[in-house]
Amino acid sequence: MSTEPSAPRRLLIGLAAFGVVACVVPLALAIHSVGGHHRDLIAVFGPVIGGASIGTGLLAWQRRPENRFGALLVAVGFTYCLSGLIVSTDSWPFIAGLVVIAVPYAILFHILLAFPSGRLRARWEIALAGASYLLATVGWWICLVFEQTANFGLPANPLLIAEKPGLFDVLSRARLALVAVLIALLIVIVWTRWRRATRPQRRALTLVYASGGLVLALYAVWSVLGALDVATGTQETLERARVIALATVPFAFLAGLLRSRVAGATAVSDLVARLGGGGVHGSLRDALASALGDPSLTLAYWLPEREDWVDATGGTITLPRPGGGRACTPVERDSEQVAMLVHDASVAEERELVQAVVGAAALALENERLAAELHAKVKELQASRARIVESADAARRRIERDLHDGAQQRLVALSLSLQVARRRIDNDPGAAKTLLETAASDLDAAIRELRDLARGIHPAVLSDRGLSSAVEALAQRMPLPVEIVAAPQERLPEPVEAAAYFVVAEAITNVVRYAHATFARVDIRRDDGRLVVEVADDGIGGADPGNGSGLRGLADRVAALDGRLEVESEVARGTVVRALIPCG
Repeated sequence: MSTEPSAPRRLLIGLAAFGVVACVVPLALAIHSVGGHHRDLIAVFGPVIGGASIGTGLLAWQRRPENRFGALLVAVGFTYCLSGLIVSTDSWPFIAGLVVIAVPYAILFHILLAFPSGRLRARWEIALAGASYLLATVGWWICLVFEQTANFGLPANPLLIAEKPGLFDVLSRARLALVAVLIALLIVIVWTRWRRATRPQRRALTLVYASGGLVLALYAVWSVLGALDVATGTQETLERARVIALATVPFAFLAGLLRSRVAGATAVSDLVARLGGGGVHGSLRDALASALGDPSLTLAYWLPEREDWVDATGGTITLPRPGGGRACTPVERDSEQVAMLVHDASVAEERELVQAVVGAAALALENERLAAELHAKVKELQASRARIVESADAARRRIERDLHDGAQQRLVALSLSLQVARRRIDNDPGAAKTLLETAASDLDAAIRELRDLARGIHPAVLSDRGLSSAVEALAQRMPLPVEIVAAPQERLPEPVEAAAYFVVAEAITNVVRYAHATFARVDIRRDDGRLVVEVADDGIGGADPGNGSGLRGLADRVAALDGRLEVESEVARGTVVRALIPCG
């Protein structure tokens, strides 16, 4: 798969780079001409940076209202604009701007910690974000009540409680040191997340982490220098750099939004071209993985008859549970479930792209689902044939063992008795007569054993008198009451009668052995060209058709006639075994 960017993507990258340069370079020159004092920088460029942040945040909010980072970016822009009030010569507007001057950076801290979902999920994340807000608000306000801003040629501080420059310096330096520590922790967290991220996740994280991380890194260095009381010239340089870096943040978000939209349109058009041109060559998964930018994508197809998910080869597949970095996107066609796209959780953030790809590939996914269904049926048929062969082999071994241990031994003993009787018939007629009577009894027992064995293979009453009589005879031999609701009196095709009989026999045997039931009910009826065989009980339920060879063997026998075996068995609600067999 080629990793070379397509022409629209190269154009997008070029335009984004040009836009950043065209905006940031003049901004940097203007900053240099204005000077490095924070008050002057905010006065001139606060509305520009704040307006760009608000505009980009509103766009992101409108596109993904469930994601909070758009609202957070709006808050960054609003508070940055509000901090521009520090240029006022009146005390209250001035102090209003001063008290929120650090808030935009706390919100940016929150954004990086919660990106890309916009939600803080872990308690430690909430604690870190809360600490950043406390330092930007309460921590800063506590410092302000001990400093008279009028001493520096600024409007008077109306929040002043007591003018204590020494205490202000101590509190301010402690606050700046804590800010630097928090930002250092955040940078480590962000770097670790980026290193562990998958390729699709990195695509979403890189621009925002780079721009926002640079702003906070510069803020951290500025805080350290402030805590150490380093020369103001260095701090002024950092002020300029920080404003330039902050100007890139809305552009980074905007570039991400545009990249998602343009790249999505390009990916969908490429996918449509591949599907329409027959270029998929049996690898629809690869085509969708390329369109979504997620090499880990897997496809699962829904088989209604089995009520199970399979892959393209018909093998059973288990969908991942929510969380764990994986997400599932359902695919429907004509209001019916077709497939499930299992992909990286970050892909779900690009809803428009996912929906467009799903819409473009729905027909191809439906076709592949049909192919997967065929593969699954072939595998089921192969497994069924293998089980039938194994069952037949086991039946032959059982018959051989029963003959060897039962009737054969009796016949051998009978032969020996007859030989002894022949030798004694002249010399001891009485003993010979006794031996002949014993031999006759043994012969009767052997005949009974052979009949019982033959009945297990194919009951004679089924061949002679039909399904209804065979089921009645079977019910009479059971050690619990068996109610026969209905059974067809007319003869049916021999394979159908045999399959129906063995369904009843196996189901009732299971009732006796495992169900702890007080009765069983048998209902056999014809319905729309099918023979419906239903055996129900009032037992403990909980039967699993996947366990044990009996029900699996019945399912194979019924499936061989193009029928279907169903088992309903809720715990404490009894069990219903139902076979649907075509009978013409």
